[in-house]
Amino acid sequence: MEETADTADQARQLASREATEWLILLQEDPGDDNLRRRFEVWRAASPLNEAAWATTRHVSGMVAATTPAHADKWRPFVAGQRGAARTQAVWAAGIIDALKRRWLLATMGTAVAAALALVVAPAALVQLRSDYTTGTAALRHLELQDGSEVTLAPASAIAVSYEAGERRVRLLQGEAFFQVKPDKARPFRVVAGDVQALVVGTSFDVRWESGGVSVAVQEGVVQVGASEGAFTATERLEAGQSVKVLRKGEIRRADEPPHLIAGWRQGQLLAQDRSLRDAVEELRRYWGGAIILTDDALGDLRITGAYNLDDPEEALRGMARAHGAKVRRVTLWVLVVSGS
Repeated sequence: MEETADTADQARQLASREATEWLILLQEDPGDDNLRRRFEVWRAASPLNEAAWATTRHVSGMVAATTPAHADKWRPFVAGQRGAARTQAVWAAGIIDALKRRWLLATMGTAVAAALALVVAPAALVQLRSDYTTGTAALRHLELQDGSEVTLAPASAIAVSYEAGERRVRLLQGEAFFQVKPDKARPFRVVAGDVQALVVGTSFDVRWESGGVSVAVQEGVVQVGASEGAFTATERLEAGQSVKVLRKGEIRRADEPPHLIAGWRQGQLLAQDRSLRDAVEELRRYWGGAIILTDDALGDLRITGAYNLDDPEEALRGMARAHGAKVRRVTLWVLVVSGS
């Protein structure tokens, strides 16, 4: 029977999964001679198996070489926190200690530890500053005291401050969609770092992404500028327009059909000429582990399409296929995207 492309891809994926399972088994019980003999039989049974094993070993070594940034700050951070933040930090530090005691540290543990050190500890600090948060793959719909509505994307946080002459929301991390109730006496500001979006009444999306902050308008008008003099340029956005403000103040405008804005509310990642880096950053909010891009060139690739956020791994594979890239699952928590 002639092998189809789909069949060949399924065979490669099967060999990849089996190679990862062998890696785990061999490192859990390195002295088991019978296990080693069975592994050698599997390895010699197919060129696909041999290739999958070589790639798995290569990826394993690459992940193991990842430096656990900020790991030295964990203990003082845990010691200085109270309540929920301390509980979360202790949990994360405990996970790192557990990883050190198991085989995972020898291969992928440092990457997981790095992800925890970079994500969980700052997340605990964000919780101390925020009024509303969401976890991985969770959405949250809120009605604010003036009747305005906010939908929080996964792994997002906001702090709300209402005063007599102003309504202010700080987007501390992630993404949020705002439906603002008009009130000319009290403008509505959304602040994300150095960027602010000022409106009276409209519907728009604000998102932290790699290198800056994006604002996209679904309905009405939004004025985008600096929150505290970080840059001088301002942009007036109408429905179907978006802007990305980079950290150095550079502004990139784009047109974005209103119906594509904040597609995540319907469980879709809708990408129109978007960088793979930014799309992966959004996917990370739906994936409970780590997603690693092996080089910057991959992140610069552009993608267009609709991807199902209910299955982030398959969404990532779809993005990778568009450019002939490969996605490998390394343990239950780590997905690695490589050029070949």
